[in-house]
Amino acid sequence: MLTAAQITDMIDSGAMTWDGELRGDALLLRLGSPLQPLVSPGTPMVIDLADQRSIDALYRSPRPDWHSFDLKSGQLVLCPVAQPLRLGAMLAGAIAGLSHVARLGLATHVTSPWVLAGWHGHLTLELRNHGPATLRIYRGMPIGRLIVFPLSGPPGKSPSHPFYGKTDSPLGSRFADEFPSDEYLR
Repeated sequence: MLTAAQITDMIDSGAMTWDGELRGDALLLRLGSPLQPLVSPGTPMVIDLADQRSIDALYRSPRPDWHSFDLKSGQLVLCPVAQPLRLGAMLAGAIAGLSHVARLGLATHVTSPWVLAGWHGHLTLELRNHGPATLRIYRGMPIGRLIVFPLSGPPGKSPSHPFYGKTDSPLGSRFADEFPSDEYLR
């Protein structure tokens, strides 16, 4: 992984862009806007992953002007990182939560922590409260970090993602749009 000095050198040389802070040898990730809640835990519904309208029904309206939000136990919300990130073609990253919030039961990503080489845009965090109590979160609060790694060889083709990372992109899943059901339902 890169050290803080190496990250600073990468930023200064233009190999990556980051206007946010560093915390140790990582980028400090703060909550941005909008915040997008999913339906309440326990809501009876079946989401058909082959149908984008079904997937879209899982999401409540984004809250662009949010200041604070009470994240109930078991609840999941989506929220972009406040600062955009651009990784050069020879850099990749891994999202990690801050142990302070993890010890309260707050997870900052649900599965894949990886940020591929060439990423450009706002990372979206999947915040889930695994703890027993409601947690109040705030826009701008530090929530995680991104560890940056150099690639050890030439990268594979890494085009910009057609659905995620742009300021006006939806935060929710675009699974059925990217992987049409005619590719796997036969």
